[in-house]
Amino acid sequence: MLLVLTGSSGSGKTTLAHALGDRLDGLAVHDHDEIGVPDDADARWRHRTTEDWIGRALDYQDRGLDLLLTGQSPLGEILAAPSAPLLKGIAVCLIHVADDERRRRLERRDDGRWSPAVLDAFVGWSSWHRGHAADLVTGPT
Repeated sequence: MLLVLTGSSGSGKTTLAHALGDRLDGLAVHDHDEIGVPDDADARWRHRTTEDWIGRALDYQDRGLDLLLTGQSPLGEILAAPSAPLLKGIAVCLIHVADDERRRRLERRDDGRWSPAVLDAFVGWSSWHRGHAADLVTGPT
């Protein structure tokens, strides 16, 4: 089974994933970006690497393990991956924090690396994630 903690940067996905991994047997924990992120990462790159991670989840599944993956891919992209139907199950949880807290976390974690415009982009991506999740539950308005 593929378990995904998704959301914009700074929401706490990695912290939650490691806390779960420390408590549950039969669970491999990975971060989507641990295989490297190119400078020109875009949606096509995210789709390609999501498919790669689903392939890894299938390998874990064959060994009787589940994969808990953190990343920023929304549920729709995960379900659209060509190999997704081969998984025994997929569960996705959107992790979110308030915009001001996200900014504080990113500034603290990344030591002022991000400009205000980039921090705004992370907040915007978070807002998009919430809208995407709401559309999946209620349907588009």
